[in-house]
Amino acid sequence: MLRLVVLGAAAGGGFPQWNSNDPVARRARSGDPKTPFLTQSSIAVSADDRRWTVFNASPDIRQQINERRQLQPKADGALRSSPIVAVVLTNADVDHVAGLLSLRESQPLMVYGHERVLHVLAQNSIFNVLNPQYVERKELSLGERLELTDSSGDLLGISVRGFAVPGKVALWLEETAGSSLGGSAGDTIGVEVRADTGESFFYIPGCASVTPDLAQRLRGAGLVLFDGTLWRDDEMIAAGVGQKTGRRMGHLSCSGPDGSIAALARLGIERKIFIHMNNTNPLLIADSAERIEARHAGWETAFDGMEIVL
Repeated sequence: MLRLVVLGAAAGGGFPQWNSNDPVARRARSGDPKTPFLTQSSIAVSADDRRWTVFNASPDIRQQINERRQLQPKADGALRSSPIVAVVLTNADVDHVAGLLSLRESQPLMVYGHERVLHVLAQNSIFNVLNPQYVERKELSLGERLELTDSSGDLLGISVRGFAVPGKVALWLEETAGSSLGGSAGDTIGVEVRADTGESFFYIPGCASVTPDLAQRLRGAGLVLFDGTLWRDDEMIAAGVGQKTGRRMGHLSCSGPDGSIAALARLGIERKIFIHMNNTNPLLIADSAERIEARHAGWETAFDGMEIVL
């Protein structure tokens, strides 16, 4: 068995972002149930309902823990405890690593990531607040299946295989990246998560294009959670809130002939869910034409607290 909980379904900044004052943000703040608040992208997975692995530690992780009973300390008498025993990172974006700083209270923890992502953490001394006496960092090599463990070495009943996907270096690293904004293999990865009992799914919260290799990897999958950052490539420009296209930010649009809906349409995937949606994406509006279009194309839209059992 695999139990999956969506902790956060939005992209960086959440929804609505702190300074967003567009009509949709105002609609959300008015309490409209068709535009619910969303925290920043993260999921939690467990094979035993006791020990949980968080995939990407968002800046909202404290709020996410307090809103999800599965991740709260149990009434076992310990003054400090947590069912969160591991974190898997898919890149070094702020909305995926900043939450590590909230997990610093000398709590045993495993942190898994590609060597390039772990190197970024090692180069920034602020992450040293994660006491190495309690927190071990372990490399997730591309293409190799890795059995996840807790800090004591006990198996969690879950394995992860990481694979490179097209993306870009994290925004906060662009100044040091020079002309290599597209990054290198390992800067952005997707993961296949598999239980010892055979259930599996794919988690790909950031992806700039669906290559033939990626399409073949996803063919016939039972469940895919996929990058839903923007509905259209020039969305932020059209909305008047940015100058970058989706591709410049390392994200494939949902719509259009080259978008993810079209790219994954003929792969025989049983269940497809958009996650990591930007503040401007009309998929955030439950009654929008875009949400209806996506649903007719066989896609669901993630929301905070969404639970899936495989």
